[in-house]
Amino acid sequence: MRAFQLALAVVLSACSAAVHGKAVFAHFMVGNVGGWTTSQWSSDIAVAQAAGIDGFALNVAAIDTMTPPGPQTLANAFSAAQSLGFKLFFSFDYLAQGAWPRSDILTLLNRYANHPAYFQHPPTNQPLVSTFEGTGNTFDWISIKAQTNVFFVPDYSSLGPLGAVLTGVADGLFSWSAWPDGPSIISTVLDLLYQVLLGSKPYMMPVSPWFYTNLPNWSKNWLWRGDSLWFDRWNQVLSADPEYVQIISWNDYGESHYIAPLHSEQYGLFSVGGAPYNYAANMPHDGWRQFLPYLISQYKTGRASITTESLVSWFRLSPANACSTGGTTGNTASQGQVVYDPATLAQDRVFFSALLSSSAQVSIAIGRVTQRGSWSSIPSGGSGIYFGSVPFNGLTGAVTVTISRNGKIVAQMQGATVSKQCTNGISSWNAWVGSAVAGGQTGANALAIPGATPATTLTTTTKPRTTTATLAKATTTPATAKEAAGAGTVCVSGTGSGNFIGLCQFACQFGYCPSPCTCTATGVQIPELPATGGNGYPLISAGSRCAYTGLCSYSCSHGYCPPTACGRNPAGAAGC
Repeated sequence: MRAFQLALAVVLSACSAAVHGKAVFAHFMVGNVGGWTTSQWSSDIAVAQAAGIDGFALNVAAIDTMTPPGPQTLANAFSAAQSLGFKLFFSFDYLAQGAWPRSDILTLLNRYANHPAYFQHPPTNQPLVSTFEGTGNTFDWISIKAQTNVFFVPDYSSLGPLGAVLTGVADGLFSWSAWPDGPSIISTVLDLLYQVLLGSKPYMMPVSPWFYTNLPNWSKNWLWRGDSLWFDRWNQVLSADPEYVQIISWNDYGESHYIAPLHSEQYGLFSVGGAPYNYAANMPHDGWRQFLPYLISQYKTGRASITTESLVSWFRLSPANACSTGGTTGNTASQGQVVYDPATLAQDRVFFSALLSSSAQVSIAIGRVTQRGSWSSIPSGGSGIYFGSVPFNGLTGAVTVTISRNGKIVAQMQGATVSKQCTNGISSWNAWVGSAVAGGQTGANALAIPGATPATTLTTTTKPRTTTATLAKATTTPATAKEAAGAGTVCVSGTGSGNFIGLCQFACQFGYCPSPCTCTATGVQIPELPATGGNGYPLISAGSRCAYTGLCSYSCSHGYCPPTACGRNPAGAAGC
């Protein structure tokens, strides 16, 4: 075994020396966005760029991209990418709607392979092309390459690394094996084998945060272990040092491994796929982009700086045995795997990770019970990304993760609620992801990434709560609450509709519950959070903006300032 490891080290050292230009891509499902305008493409591209992503691998199925509105959708994509300096390349999907006709591939490549936004593989400056499978059509690529001069890096995972190399047609290889097999942490054995067999040819390494799908019409209903996968896999990227990295995925909501903002116009796949319900709605994954600029800089240059300390947390919204499995299995027999009960793979834990300049403590509240957390991974030298988790321990309620140092809060994420109630009585095995930045925003869309534009629906996913430690420190009581509710009893829970939900849930729990909020419970005054956040105002663009005035002022000053409703520009309250 030692001899094998040494041999690998020698080969990988040689491979590393052959690396010409590293890049990180995200797998983009074009079939989800038929008819997208240039503006819609520009919005998502800007978010990806802010996260440090270099380009999209455009997953294109034959029918979706060769018939209306597909051609115009692609034209809009390339136009937006060119204007923003972003890169795109095709990943031809041979499974979604059958094998690609060679003539159609040539049509697309002749149209776009030399487009300014099309990614060119350095140092040969050939247009990069990939696939999702297509092993039955390998010989097509001999003539396609001869006619287009593309640099071919397919995913032939079904053949295994050796079988894929032996096709003789690939200039490099991409692996789809981004998830562990069974109740274990993913290993890099397969990645290393690809690199050894490829020699000086480039390897595109897959990285994914999660996997859960329940689309019976497409014979898909299983999960693979997520849990610590996002943290583990990026550490493995830094160790393996591949030529390219591809994140699976940007917007595949049906398989729950998206890191894009939520877009309701892409939810049609749930009805077409026969899902029991939409398990992506109100389940943001934006937080998984939080550390990407830091990680991608480390991967490309070997160094990265911390400009803002921050944290990310993710967890499922119900214990594994609280509701029906919905027929979901852990692993899938369709790929020849040993099948497990899903609860064996998916752990009932709150996972958290923090980007810190020095060591700090972590505590996790579920409902009104706070647990002291610990770090299972600490960066060398104390500066970098920390990671840990705590079990649910049978608790239910809103989750709050707090990072503190020397008795002072560094960052606090106020998140969604763990409950034993499930939609349609079926467990969702998807993850809810939240984040927080030091001295700033918290919740589902609190990204310290310039230019990130969260979807407006994300305001409904955050239900902030205070921790026991915070309540002990708080001393003030809002006079408006006493005046409205009378001495001794005030509103302690409330809600609203649409974009008001998050604001009403936050403010009403502390006794401030003005119209358009509705108080749903009264009780003993809960001490409010200290007013240290600065005043907030309605967004100028918000519909019925004056209705937000009091809520934005109160909530922002107490640390909750959702960017889809409130901001810091006083002009938003003009005339109200």
